Amino acid sequence: MLKLATDENFDGDILRGLLRRLSDLDVVRGQDTELAEASDPMILAWTATEARVLLTHDRDTIPNFAYTRVRAGEPMPGVFLVSDRMPNGQAVEELFLAVTCLAPGECSNQVIYFPL
Repeated sequence: MLKLATDENFDGDILRGLLRRLSDLDVVRGQDTELAEASDPMILAWTATEARVLLTHDRDTIPNFAYTRVRAGEPMPGVFLVSDRMPNGQAVEELFLAVTCLAPGECSNQVIYFPL
């Protein structure tokens, strides 16, 4: 199963729904770490060090910073960019499938947009 991290603006209702489906989910909320209020590049560097896929709604800056890491040859375990217009129930279901069906290497160097 994938290891995840959320940035500080990720919808807590979606995360709680995902945790109800997967009680053993290995997820770290950014606001519970030294990453609270960290810059996007710092968050991506931390997720790379921890081998965690980042859950975010930030379509404005995260994809650019993620692909900058990829172009620089730096590790980037993946980003799941969840539309903030997506119904929470649908987001939980799609993330559940992704987390349980994808292997960590399948997400590397990719920004995967939800809805799929």
